Amino acid sequence: MSFGEPNNPYGQPQDPNQQQPGYGYPQQAPQGVPQQGYGYPQQQPGAYPQAPGTLQANNGYISVHGLGTVQVASMGLRFAARLIDGVAIGIVYWVLSAIGLAGVVGASNSIDDCTGLDPMSSAYQTCINDQAEAVGGIFAAFFGVLFLLFIATMLYEWLMIAFVGATLGKMALGLRVIKENTGSKPGLGGGFIRWIIPMAGAIVCGIGQLLVYLSPFFDSTGKTQGWHDRAAGTIVIKK
Repeated sequence: MSFGEPNNPYGQPQDPNQQQPGYGYPQQAPQGVPQQGYGYPQQQPGAYPQAPGTLQANNGYISVHGLGTVQVASMGLRFAARLIDGVAIGIVYWVLSAIGLAGVVGASNSIDDCTGLDPMSSAYQTCINDQAEAVGGIFAAFFGVLFLLFIATMLYEWLMIAFVGATLGKMALGLRVIKENTGSKPGLGGGFIRWIIPMAGAIVCGIGQLLVYLSPFFDSTGKTQGWHDRAAGTIVIKK
């Protein structure tokens, strides 16, 4: 008659190969049931990408759909790009102004001197009419040059941003204007909105235009978006 092992209070023999619960290695989970780890699940760095338009720790980088993480352009680079654009536009202004000045000089030389003619004669009336036409030509040349300068500025800023995403100045410094939500080029609509807002501000003696160009300094989000950028839904990045 066996009373079992002396250390076993239940009197049942123990199988030395049987694993006791709670001791030793963890038990295998039944087939089909996922095995649970210990502690909280660890989140791998970069496993959950930032949402588009989210500034990353205010460090000058932003996540853009389709482009990933990109660097926001600094105001120093944007200002330098604006200076380069000013030189490029200035060259166009100089060429058009020279053409307009040549037209004004030609119209001035065509003005006849009516001094010495009898005011009652037909020759005097013809001379006066010729002078009036010449003066009209001078005004037409002057305003024509202004119009051409306006058109040249509009097409340069608008179409370059719309289809290329950068002007010559921005291209030289590696900057690009993109749609914040899609990462694509601004297109005709976005490029026009971005251009027209500073031009509308220029009506008030240029003060409004200056404020628009300085408005990125007022952006508290860290994206350096100006008022024209917000209206067009664009952002300037460093490529």
